[in-house]
Amino acid sequence: MSAFKAGDEVRIVSCEDDPRAAGRTGRIVDEVPPGPRTQGRWTVHRIGILIGPVLCHTHELQKTGR
Repeated sequence: MSAFKAGDEVRIVSCEDDPRAAGRTGRIVDEVPPGPRTQGRWTVHRIGILIGPVLCHTHELQKTGR
């Protein structure tokens, strides 16, 4: 079982891909666990008007419960 599924709301604790995303919430896009193409990172979107989708490692994300 994977840590996240598509549609899960997550809080971005930190984000190597785009540090501006840290502290914000977004939604997981991926239907399947990330693989080599994304270097094991999850795609998170709906973060903010000026921040596009970002790629985050599992340890950089925290489920919000929504």
